[in-house]
Amino acid sequence: MKNEHTKVTESSIDIQKVQQDLEPIINNVTERKLPLRAYQILRLAIRNLKLLPGKTILEREIAEVLGMSRTPVREALIRLQTEGVVKLIPRKGFEIEPIEAKDLREIYEVVEMLEGLAAKLSTNTLSEEELFELETLIEQQEIATNENNLEEWARLDNLFHFKIINAAENERLSNVIDVHADQLYRARLITINKRPLPFQSIVEHRAIVACMRAKDGDGAQVSMQSHRKRARNEILKAL
Repeated sequence: MKNEHTKVTESSIDIQKVQQDLEPIINNVTERKLPLRAYQILRLAIRNLKLLPGKTILEREIAEVLGMSRTPVREALIRLQTEGVVKLIPRKGFEIEPIEAKDLREIYEVVEMLEGLAAKLSTNTLSEEELFELETLIEQQEIATNENNLEEWARLDNLFHFKIINAAENERLSNVIDVHADQLYRARLITINKRPLPFQSIVEHRAIVACMRAKDGDGAQVSMQSHRKRARNEILKAL
């Protein structure tokens, strides 16, 4: 009986280490409703590779890490499972779903089309100030790339695309892209050191913004789709 009890209560993760790894995320999430707070923290932790695929994690362990009961954690995990991010295992806990090449290819096919549309729509809505912000982000990406700070480049790259999607002023389009955005970000981080430095991405970002400045919505659409297609092929090759 003693051995059985030990088996049930042993930890599958180093709770203290996971708490330390997740501390910046936990401190930055301001949501107070516990189910949504748990969801946002876990979503960011998975996206930023603080929780990795291939290990079964107990529900009670994550509840302890987050400093809350198991009920809001369970609600968050159920939502993440519907999004294809985790897999719940009855009486065992959950696993982070790995990124499969087939899934990533399908996601990119959807995002290529929708982000192309977002680029076309935003061409007519972006202000001079917003265009300048995009150009500043590109300059910052170039600095990060020259310094080989690839995590910072990935963060800036994500922000560049987010600003264009947001400027399209189409909530349904934004919501569909948002469902898949974390998987794309995670794939970029996983493969970031296996791919060439992203100087080509910077060139393509400049081309996209140049089309927007020229009020060439069709050109912005084609440039964005071409940019996403090249990135897809590069990431799939490295995955």
